Amino acid sequence: MKNLLIRWLINGFAIIIASVIFKGIRLEGIAPAFIAAALLGIFNAIIRPVLLLITLPINILTLGLFTLVLNGFIFWMVGSAIKGFEVAGFIPAVTGALFISVISIIASLFIKD
Repeated sequence: MKNLLIRWLINGFAIIIASVIFKGIRLEGIAPAFIAAALLGIFNAIIRPVLLLITLPINILTLGLFTLVLNGFIFWMVGSAIKGFEVAGFIPAVTGALFISVISIIASLFIKD
């Protein structure tokens, strides 16, 4: 449970940093960032596997690069679902999702399960 809380905090701060770095990601306050981090985790656990299964042929043809598009789509969905967190467009969604994924992977190297 402690590791889950740490990952949630790291992803929340990654969303805050992404909103500062990328112009297409707008954040109004700190609370929407942490709500977005929680919802992003839920969407990645529930919706992402279904989308990956549905788009498996495209994913195979693109050698897995279509996963970046799916990650951007999920990030955009989270931005649409939360008031105070907005993702404006395809490029900010994909770059923001990629940035948060990299931060999460780096954090996972230091967090022991």
